[in-house]
Amino acid sequence: MQIVLLERVEKLGQMGEVVSVKEGYARNFLLPQRKALRATEENLKHFEAQRAQLEARNLELRNEAEKVGDKLDGQSFVVIRQSGETGILYGSVNSRDIANVVSENGFSVDRTQVALDRQIKNLGLHDVRIVLHPEVSAVVSINVARSQDEAEQQAAGINVLAAEEDEELLELEEFFEDEEAMQAAEAELGTDDADGAESGDMETEAETPA
Repeated sequence: MQIVLLERVEKLGQMGEVVSVKEGYARNFLLPQRKALRATEENLKHFEAQRAQLEARNLELRNEAEKVGDKLDGQSFVVIRQSGETGILYGSVNSRDIANVVSENGFSVDRTQVALDRQIKNLGLHDVRIVLHPEVSAVVSINVARSQDEAEQQAAGINVLAAEEDEELLELEEFFEDEEAMQAAEAELGTDDADGAESGDMETEAETPA
């Protein structure tokens, strides 16, 4: 289908360009979202008549988006999820979850503005792009952790899973060290008992008359 773009569409073109797209993409997204019109002679004339107004409105919206982007870009947001020992989540974090946590922190973001190629399924820090305007976007960090404390550790650059594994290894080493110390003490005690018994036998023999 031939369409004329009413705004910049990523990987497709700029405002005013006439491009060919799949009919489903046009019908289900571009046309209902008012991002494009069918490239009929009548619509092209209508677009040219409205072009100056559309460009002025686009500039206004872009300036507003840039102001929001300056504040939003580089921000970090925490999402608490449970996971297995390997860090794989019980579930996932999707675009709606991200839009919700960003909006809860004072930014108005819809899930359709979250450019997420695939759902997040692991603990850790994940960079996600938020599209504020066809020409403006911001990158935020989504800190997926099992608790607020772990989120703070991850934000400080600590690999929580590695630290947890190191702690378990240390506890295991301490356990075996304690076991060895206990076995050594028991062995020492057994030696002392044997020496005491042998000494007692010798004294008994010495006291026995010939």
